Amino acid sequence: MNGRQATRTVTGRGGSGALRARFRGAVVAAAGLLALTACGGGAGADAKGAEGGGDKAAATRTVKHDTGTTANVPDRPKRIVSVSVTMTGHLLAVDAPVIASQATPPSVITDKQGFFSQWSDAAAKNGVKVAYQGFEPDVEKVLALRPDLIVGAASGAENAEKFYDKLSAVAPTLLYRHDDVSWQDLTARLGKDLGLQKRAGEVVAAHEKRVGEAKAAITVPKQAAALVRDNQSAMTVFTPESAQGRLLTSLGFTVLTPPAGKGQTQGGRSDFAEFSQEKVADTAKDSSLLFVSHTPEEITAATARPVWKDLPAVADKRVYDLGLDTFRLDYYSAGNLIDKVEKAFG
Repeated sequence: MNGRQATRTVTGRGGSGALRARFRGAVVAAAGLLALTACGGGAGADAKGAEGGGDKAAATRTVKHDTGTTANVPDRPKRIVSVSVTMTGHLLAVDAPVIASQATPPSVITDKQGFFSQWSDAAAKNGVKVAYQGFEPDVEKVLALRPDLIVGAASGAENAEKFYDKLSAVAPTLLYRHDDVSWQDLTARLGKDLGLQKRAGEVVAAHEKRVGEAKAAITVPKQAAALVRDNQSAMTVFTPESAQGRLLTSLGFTVLTPPAGKGQTQGGRSDFAEFSQEKVADTAKDSSLLFVSHTPEEITAATARPVWKDLPAVADKRVYDLGLDTFRLDYYSAGNLIDKVEKAFG
């Protein structure tokens, strides 16, 4: 657990008595909506089996996550609501029963609903609904979905830490950092915490097999690979410690390590550094340029600017597009990145 974060324990669905009292009014207000949901099919029908009408209480576990320790987490959750569009991809990859997810405003990296494009087909196949749109959790809408477990992020734009107590009053809540771990490690952790270890192991093993196949099929350039993102006012360089850097390294690339002390990092993070446009040439040098999360038009515009156009990689046409969905890696976007690399270097 990150030392900067408070550790709290939530026992049972409702958390403390004070929290239950705080949400009593919200529960009553939502009762009519929940009744209508229960009378219909879909989510209501799924919930019937979970409630168990007189059956023995379902087995539970206590889980330590990145915001605290949560008791009464179902061994086999049936109705997970994700309050992190980033975490949703990791959950879908291990076949977690996600019924709804936070969505972002639609953009070039999402579908029309605001789900990330790399897993939007999987979400549609599994009937995942939009819980709400925006980065702050809409607790009332989450309540109306009747989750038996809430999963979210403790980092990134959708960081839900300050809503942890409110969400925990609705259902057991688990929050995870996704910025300082590999997606494989996060997948393994989710598998353990959700009782899906076997599936998590299969997902990671399938990825490693794909890496081996691609590595045997490509010829990597002799130059280092600079994983870059053009921000117009600055250039982001992803380090060998980043998720993207680790994947390229596993494929046989030598990933550029940016000059120490010459760029800016955030909060001591080691996965990327930012450099002013004036330092592009000194930073990239002779490296091949692999653009992370750009449109082809954005790459063309970047490499046409004075500070970029005279780089050896631009002159030698060693400029590559890794795809729009590579800014944050999960099982789906990692697979898409491998496809891009195989096509460019195979």
